[in-house]
Amino acid sequence: MSMTDPIADFLTRIRNASNAGHATVDIPESRIKRDIAKVLVRERFIEKYVRIRDDKQGILRLYLKYTPEGDGVIDGINRISRPGLRLYYGVDKIPAVLNGLGVLIMTTPQGVMSDKQARESRVGGEPLCEVW
Repeated sequence: MSMTDPIADFLTRIRNASNAGHATVDIPESRIKRDIAKVLVRERFIEKYVRIRDDKQGILRLYLKYTPEGDGVIDGINRISRPGLRLYYGVDKIPAVLNGLGVLIMTTPQGVMSDKQARESRVGGEPLCEVW
């Protein structure tokens, strides 16, 4: 069975693992997923990620972050632009997620970056997901 939206699958795996209290989650690797994981590490939503080589496409192992009380750092993670409905934001139209408490991860001509980085770089692009 083919997957029509691998990024949505990536986000769902993170959401489910975080809600279940897992320390790690394994996800089939791709360049875009690796770039999103880099932004999640930079924005401190996950501890780290490692690439695991196998005979196929490889695996990304994400180490999830939790508060001292045991709650997941990621409260919510949603897909924005999807294959059936593509969205694009100009630099002046990039919205703030929860008044700046969350992060919008975007793909731009300069690569995958957070909404804050996109505003600083003065580039727009396609919003992939929002995390808070």
